Amino acid sequence: MLSCVCVLLLAATALGHLDEATLDAQWEEWKTIHRREYNGLDEEGIRKAIWEKNMRMIEAHNQEAVLGIHSYELGINHLGDMTSEEVVEKMTGLRTPLNPDRNFSMALDDDVSKLPKSIDYRKKGMVTPVKDQGTCGSCWAFSSAGALEGQLAKTTGQLVDLSPQNLVDCVKENDGCGGGYMTNAFRYVQENGGIDSEESYPYVGEDQPCRYNSTGMAAQCKGYMEIPKGNEHALAVALFKVGPVSVGIDAMQTSFQYYKRGVYYDQNCDKDDVNHAVLAVGYGVTPKGKKYWIVKNSWSERWGNKGYILMARNRGNLCGIANLASYPIM
Repeated sequence: MLSCVCVLLLAATALGHLDEATLDAQWEEWKTIHRREYNGLDEEGIRKAIWEKNMRMIEAHNQEAVLGIHSYELGINHLGDMTSEEVVEKMTGLRTPLNPDRNFSMALDDDVSKLPKSIDYRKKGMVTPVKDQGTCGSCWAFSSAGALEGQLAKTTGQLVDLSPQNLVDCVKENDGCGGGYMTNAFRYVQENGGIDSEESYPYVGEDQPCRYNSTGMAAQCKGYMEIPKGNEHALAVALFKVGPVSVGIDAMQTSFQYYKRGVYYDQNCDKDDVNHAVLAVGYGVTPKGKKYWIVKNSWSERWGNKGYILMARNRGNLCGIANLASYPIM
């Protein structure tokens, strides 16, 4: 009982530090940093109220993290004046077909002990810089482009930024900024004969007519394979054998949207309701033995740990990370 009282007292003390004067000053600073302007005081009042609620939630969570209740910290970022529902509506976009054709990959006869303890393809020159999809639901395009970039680097030794906008505009089976599915993107690249580079087909963050030009083509794809649903071991094997893998996750939780550092685990995640596409670029283990996936997001370097999140591994397929995993074949 005493420990519970201490937790409550510490949380209350932390929230007390966020008095109105402090919040007002931080709000003005946040608006300046993120270049926010609003249409009148009414809109600003609404946005500030949302921001304050998020700030208090973050402060309370971080005080609990200090006490060891959580294995990760939160931080305010450029999403601070948005509700969780708005973030999901504007910045996710994974749309799973009702009856997808699944091409399953390798035989799962590899012993876990044969896998290295850690893999980080960022250190192997197979991951391009973190991008910003903006308020276009094009996460699927960034995830797909990232997996293609990894295979291009692996097969040619050349790390080239590929064009998510090419996929947004040209993958007719998907809905551009309205959402899409990664294997549809891989199939498009295969049937189209290639995908343009980011340099030749730059990202604008809105739907446009397809402008693919073979003179800007930077990569091709022979096909794709998928990981058996929910199989984290298969995902680890794929990362080890293949390279970066496109994955889908549940990004609905406020804790995900304001993740800052540490190994992310939220028991409220719904592994059966994945709504956001990201890129698994490796895995590892902390000095304390916590296993994690290294995941690249497309919400800019202002989000997470410079655009990345460490998501708990072998914790019941957290947030569905192994439910919709796939990779291209070059």
